[in-house]
Amino acid sequence: MSESVQWLLIVAGLCVSGILILFIIRQLRLLRSARQDRDAREARHSRQRLHLVESIQVLARTMLEDQVELSEGCIRIKVLLDNLAPELNEDPRFQIFQKMYESMEHMPTHEARQQTDKRFVRKLDHQRFRLERENQQAIRDAARALLALDWATLGARRDYA
Repeated sequence: MSESVQWLLIVAGLCVSGILILFIIRQLRLLRSARQDRDAREARHSRQRLHLVESIQVLARTMLEDQVELSEGCIRIKVLLDNLAPELNEDPRFQIFQKMYESMEHMPTHEARQQTDKRFVRKLDHQRFRLERENQQAIRDAARALLALDWATLGARRDYA
């Protein structure tokens, strides 16, 4: 083999090595970026999850301390549970939230409530208050159970919007 062919092969080998080194560096950067994105997503997930848990616990406490109407607390907790740990809707201890939600979902809220006839709103309020009285013990028991729940084991891998 001539000396010029040897030099040509050496140069070709160095070029291939250089291209491979650039490819490896690019892949490492992509991996690092993907890892950072995953870590940021997991941190955001943890913050959102913690916020949901804290919101549920605050609502449960305020319901037990009569600082919020039981019906309002049930609706809010049901929505939060749907986002945090929907499997709890199947737990008999917490089915009262679903029951109350379904019993009141036809009732107008916010602006729709303001635009509804006042007599009709009063009729709906009486219906809502009757539901609260009939289910007061079950609601309070469910609120206490939420406060006693080990949140670290529930819904840990769920993605939040």
